[in-house]
Amino acid sequence: MKQILLINDVVGYSHVGMAAMLPILTYLGHPVYNLPTALVSNTLDYGHFNVMETTDYMRGTLPVWKKLGFRFDAVCTGLMFSEEQARLVAEYCGSLHRDGTTVFVDPIMGDGGRLYNGITEQQVELMRRMVGVADLTFPNYTEACYLTDTPYRAEGLNWEEACQLLDKIVELGARTAVVTSARVEGQSCVIGRRSSEPLSGFPQELAEGAYFRIDYEEIPVAFHGTGDIFSAVLIGHLMNGETLKASTQTAMDVVSRLIDRNRALPDKCRGIPIEQCLDLL
Repeated sequence: MKQILLINDVVGYSHVGMAAMLPILTYLGHPVYNLPTALVSNTLDYGHFNVMETTDYMRGTLPVWKKLGFRFDAVCTGLMFSEEQARLVAEYCGSLHRDGTTVFVDPIMGDGGRLYNGITEQQVELMRRMVGVADLTFPNYTEACYLTDTPYRAEGLNWEEACQLLDKIVELGARTAVVTSARVEGQSCVIGRRSSEPLSGFPQELAEGAYFRIDYEEIPVAFHGTGDIFSAVLIGHLMNGETLKASTQTAMDVVSRLIDRNRALPDKCRGIPIEQCLDLL
């Protein structure tokens, strides 16, 4: 049982972000805490939305937690809304890491070759800063391209190019990286690069080499929040002592089962009602 802190936005109308991750990590046996980066009315692809940053709240909360001696075994960061937020969170994660906390960074920015509505180039730079303090980061292919200033190619990559993309992410400072929604040599897959050194937070199967690839058959249904679900399942299993590749495979399988069960839901922007599907975890 590991104490996990989520630093992400809270969306009022949709099962995404914190709302998707909290029940999964709790179900997997971990006490979960949260530090919201913003209150968001609804997912951004509805076209109209309202956002209230919580930077002042964060600035006041972190010293209180430090004074009280609160400790976390892992922290996972999501969407950042300002340079000050990114600086606060990066410094906080850096201090936690020095005390042995595992840092996960989900650089939420876009999909399908474009940034999400409301996401700016400044936020891309903020995410590069966050990735620099990560033990593990897990962008999708679009986000990996933006992070590394690599042209997005809808047709995908060959294996050498996929490994180079992972290398560029690690060069930003991340110790390990997993890229979802990739397409390599015509096949949908998740690709990963292990650290060259053992990590204290989770095992990595170093004897199997630096890179790995897990293929999957794509389901032609696009739900919001599946990246958050993937992240939560991945983190939950890693913190339960499973290896990086095995945890990645489990997260992929769970997302596939959840999409398949809920594919008939009419409003995909609302995400998957995860509390009704915990039996699939």
